[in-house]
Amino acid sequence: MDQATLEDQSVLRTSENAVKTQIWVAISVYVLVAIIKKRLDLKPSLYTILQILSITLFEKLPLSQALTAIDALDEDVTNHNQLTLFNL
Repeated sequence: MDQATLEDQSVLRTSENAVKTQIWVAISVYVLVAIIKKRLDLKPSLYTILQILSITLFEKLPLSQALTAIDALDEDVTNHNQLTLFNL
């Protein structure tokens, strides 16, 4: 094998390892958020919680406060400006 082939193989190994690492990190975060949702008895979906966490990632805000604020927002949100397509 020449040097170029060895370098290409090492890049492929690193890329595969990076993808596997990203998958494991994503699964770990999903499981941790599911545990937090269960312990704090949060009503919003895991997707909504993950979106809130991605927005408040660098804010100095306690995790429980950021996540319990989700419930308050869900209750306060109404569609006053939403047009209705059908009167059902």
